[in-house]
Amino acid sequence: MRTSTFALAVIGCLFSNAAFAHAHLRAETPAANGSVQAPTALTLTFSEGLEPGLSGVVLENSDGASVKTGDVSLDSANDKTLVVPVQAKLVPGDYTVGWHALSKDGHSTRGTYQFKVLR
Repeated sequence: MRTSTFALAVIGCLFSNAAFAHAHLRAETPAANGSVQAPTALTLTFSEGLEPGLSGVVLENSDGASVKTGDVSLDSANDKTLVVPVQAKLVPGDYTVGWHALSKDGHSTRGTYQFKVLR
């Protein structure tokens, strides 16, 4: 009985560590629900290191139309931060950022947030 309890505890610890390995969005610029002047880039910082070729961002205006962005890259000083150049001039209004991220350990996550561009 004692051996099986110990084995279950070890297995539980192994699987609980895997649950913390997903790349969760920790910070973003422009900030979620923030109001800003038109940004020239988006930065998204995650809890884990990322695979940039398998992570991405889609920027949409309030009509749901995609806004032209450049290639996603990692910040040269931090493999947890995606940098996305905004190639189109953003007009005042609401924008939605849709993101998907693949952490270096192979777990994927996705989400969205909004921000507003001021006049």
